[in-house]
Amino acid sequence: AQAAAGVGGVIKMVMALREGVLPPTLHADEPSPHIDWSAGQVRLLTEEREWPEAGHPRRAGVSSFGVSGTNAHVILEAAPGTGGAPEVSDGVLGSAPETVPWVLSAASPDALRAQAERLRGHVAERPGLASADVAFALATRRTALEYRAVAVGAERDELLDALDALSAGRPAPRAVPGDAAAHSRRPVFVFPGQGSQWAGMAVELLDSSPVFADSMHACSEALNEFVDWNLLEVLRSGDEELSNRVDVVQPVLWAVMVSLAALWQACGVRPAAVVGHSQGEIAAAVVAGALSLRDGARVVALRSAVIARLLAGKGAMASVALASDTVRERLTPWEGRLSLAAVNGPSSSVVCGHLDALDEFVDALEHDGVRVRRIAVDYASHSVFVEQAEEELRNVLTEVSPLPGEVPFYSTVTGAVLDTTTLDAG
Repeated sequence: AQAAAGVGGVIKMVMALREGVLPPTLHADEPSPHIDWSAGQVRLLTEEREWPEAGHPRRAGVSSFGVSGTNAHVILEAAPGTGGAPEVSDGVLGSAPETVPWVLSAASPDALRAQAERLRGHVAERPGLASADVAFALATRRTALEYRAVAVGAERDELLDALDALSAGRPAPRAVPGDAAAHSRRPVFVFPGQGSQWAGMAVELLDSSPVFADSMHACSEALNEFVDWNLLEVLRSGDEELSNRVDVVQPVLWAVMVSLAALWQACGVRPAAVVGHSQGEIAAAVVAGALSLRDGARVVALRSAVIARLLAGKGAMASVALASDTVRERLTPWEGRLSLAAVNGPSSSVVCGHLDALDEFVDALEHDGVRVRRIAVDYASHSVFVEQAEEELRNVLTEVSPLPGEVPFYSTVTGAVLDTTTLDAG
């Protein structure tokens, strides 16, 4: 949720720019009395309005205030020629031309211009080529080199004109040259813990992405040795009660995370390092190569089964939008019953402990106007409660055989790279 703060607003405004319509403001039936709405020109949109271009491109600003304290403001401008969808003779929207990118890359600027010229000639000689097919082939079948450009258009002539501009080295609205980002700026894969799951998650990807589906089938086969339920059946059932059981949800989340990583890597996005929060470290270890898929399945399935048997129903957790030092002070009345479980950010902490004590703590924070959210777990993870399961966990995980990692795996405790060969039951 933190990484996606503001994305909904961006999507909404991109659609508004495209359609030429200003959508009404949501959840504003009663405007704030703290604002003098009679002053100035600012108004809430109480109903949909047309958004004319008025001689200049449509522009919009989107503000994002993440719970971690991140503040951002994005200014969007309509791309050239993007009004409403073009009219088509048969009235079928699907027959309207789609805007597509043709991406190019080369080892030098001269080679990039030459490639644009060759591509233009190749396409011009083959009028039957679909623009979308060319875009797919360029994006997935060519090596990505340092010098890059993209031609963007909905019509064939627009794309050919953009290639003309790129081959001549002249600017054009639909031709964008650029350089690749430095190799040191590769992404880090971060794997979350439990609490953000929902019934039916990942089903759409199962049906639309062969790479994701293949990985999920492999995870399902690995889990079958250790569980008495089927991963794919659980996902497709939409059974919210079942998918919230700790001994089900943790293996399901593990499989989804491993498969999402496989999907990203199939798209050419490979991690420079991995890190995991809580049970997310199991998926991170698999993606790093520190655990085999079978051992990853063993750890997540047997660990969650022990938790369900020994800890489930004996505690609760909540996310609090306060700094850890402030949380420690606020926990004083519940000393011995509640504790600080995790520090997720400068103003984001997790508290856990006895259910009745957590209820009192949450009520006190809500009374003071502090943002607090219960996490969908029924045990107190990251606390002394977990020590009850230590001996049994050692016993059930004795067969785990850690491996030297292929990708650096960072510890959330020390901040240093882990020696993955030490990730055994000891």
